[in-house]
Amino acid sequence: MEAPEPVGEVAALLPRLLAPGLPVALGLDLPLGLPRDYAAGRGEADFPAFLRGLAARPGFFEVNPGLETVSADRPFYPARGIKGMTRAAHAAALGLSGPLGLSRLCDRATAERPAGAPVFWTLGANQSGKAAIAAWRDWLVPALAAAAPIRFWPFEGGLHALLAPGVAVLAEVYPAEALRHCGLRLAGSKRAQAPRQALAPALRAAMAARRVTPSPALVAAVEQGFGRDAAGEDRFDSVIGLLGLIGVLDGARPDFVPDDPWIRRWEGWVLGQTALPRG
Repeated sequence: MEAPEPVGEVAALLPRLLAPGLPVALGLDLPLGLPRDYAAGRGEADFPAFLRGLAARPGFFEVNPGLETVSADRPFYPARGIKGMTRAAHAAALGLSGPLGLSRLCDRATAERPAGAPVFWTLGANQSGKAAIAAWRDWLVPALAAAAPIRFWPFEGGLHALLAPGVAVLAEVYPAEALRHCGLRLAGSKRAQAPRQALAPALRAAMAARRVTPSPALVAAVEQGFGRDAAGEDRFDSVIGLLGLIGVLDGARPDFVPDDPWIRRWEGWVLGQTALPRG
């Protein structure tokens, strides 16, 4: 395993990864899927078909400054903090049944971890909407329009079944979930260097358990807690997410997906997650 590095020009990412002609499994710490309450009003067959259709709908990615412009064709909100704004009001503006309707099942809290953020929410530290916009608009939609050899787990099949030479299989990973799969627990916030640095011995042991040999640069990054700058958290998350992906590829974790057609067609799932939402 190499040390984390920036992706660079997103248009060049898939060609670079696919150049050797080998199967590529890519774990993405961003939403791949839509909440079922929202998807129920869509005419496409599934989430991959929805993504392909976004090439003709650039306005979909415009973040709403207020609720008056929120719609199914422009669902992301809010552009900035507004006094009194709530997720319940956001859900109502989208015509959903309530604030839970903003979340996929895999976003909800389980007995093992807290809830993740709704797909269309774009404000604060606990949000994933900006990641969805950046990845879908700037990378995935153009790649699909160019007929890139992409397959989406779990919408198009199991992880191992989808792997093939010259094909990139994309799966959603959630570092907070993968951290637990690796038996790791931070004594503090992952946003701070010190807790990440204190985790170094346990993280090295988790790599060994996954039969991963870290490069010298990665060893140094682990021992330094991935640096003191703000991007240290991102570097840490990328390594944890990759360990989670490797765990499923090598059979340490099951390639589990609930037997629910909404999940398999529209919502997606977090790779390696077996715990169902509370309630």
